[in-house]
Amino acid sequence: MSKILVIDDERSIRNTLKDILEYEKYEVDLAEDGKKGLEMVKHTEYDIILCDIKMPGLDGIEVLEQLNTQAVDSPVVMISGHGNIDTAVESIKKGAYDFIEKPLDLNRLLITIRNAMDKSTLVNETKILKKKVSKKFEIIGESPAIKKVIEMADRVAPTDARVLITGSNGTGKELVARRIHDQSGRASGPFVEVNCAAIPSELIESELFGHEKGSFTSAVKQRKGKFEQANGGTLFLDEIGDMSLSAQAKVLRALQENVISRVGGDKHINVDVRVVAATNKNISEEIEKGQFREDLYHRLSVILIHVPSLNERLEDIPLLANHFVDVICGEYGMPEKSVAKDAIDELQKINWTGNIREFRNVIERLIILCDKQITGEDVQKFAAPLK
Repeated sequence: MSKILVIDDERSIRNTLKDILEYEKYEVDLAEDGKKGLEMVKHTEYDIILCDIKMPGLDGIEVLEQLNTQAVDSPVVMISGHGNIDTAVESIKKGAYDFIEKPLDLNRLLITIRNAMDKSTLVNETKILKKKVSKKFEIIGESPAIKKVIEMADRVAPTDARVLITGSNGTGKELVARRIHDQSGRASGPFVEVNCAAIPSELIESELFGHEKGSFTSAVKQRKGKFEQANGGTLFLDEIGDMSLSAQAKVLRALQENVISRVGGDKHINVDVRVVAATNKNISEEIEKGQFREDLYHRLSVILIHVPSLNERLEDIPLLANHFVDVICGEYGMPEKSVAKDAIDELQKINWTGNIREFRNVIERLIILCDKQITGEDVQKFAAPLK
């Protein structure tokens, strides 16, 4: 049942609203002044707050301001018998969902509440989705090796320094990049990922910088590249060691001047992008082979972060196992399974050449094939790596 808080100094108004709203199947709490209402909001989460403007002590506008300060997400509908256009405009500017004049029109009130309830539902759903997303990209572990990575990421995040993340495939380089973005001042901007190894060399420039209509055979319309899409946010160049030398030259120019040009165009486009790059290759060796530009390396590697392999942080396996059991069972809608101590011991004996990616796949396999508890015997039977 949806909960509504009514803040009004007139008892007759409070009681009338309570009767009407309870008849409409809402759960209603009453507060006789702004101070009492704010106190109730601290202890109870409401779907909607109805607040009178003219009240002794704290008036409705002051209550609205304090609700904003407390980051209360509940839609606030202001009601007043002394309202005018200026009051209504001020209320909306300060974050009120709507403004209703007394005497209250019952139909208008119920429609406003219904619409505000829809907004409240969307806010809650968004919160849940954000929690799911943040859990998906959470870095799990308490080993010294992974703590060092997290500490470095958090320290560099508030700056705009470019970061080069190194490590084997499957270690979680993207998670580090996302953490840097989420902890930065660009968190509200886009996080755009480009897998340089997955894009053919002849298309990488179009992918990064966009193209003009007719610039090549299949360019039937103008297209913005990843640099433009990431404007105001973070561009994550994954597997940058596989980028062609011609594309490297253009990326270097973009980093030097914060300016790009689309393929087939001569217009200079200013971009405000933080670049975080990652690679599983030894860049020093690539430079010696002439396959990676040394000047680009120095542009990208203001901060270097190396992500350890799973074999270097075996003490994190219990936490990782429980985390993936929780996530995967949730995805499948299955009752959560437990992981026995001997199963953890067996998992720690495996040589994880595929790192976290391989580990997650093994846990998923065990969840599907095993009973309520995953045992050491199950690990021996189902988790054998490729030979």
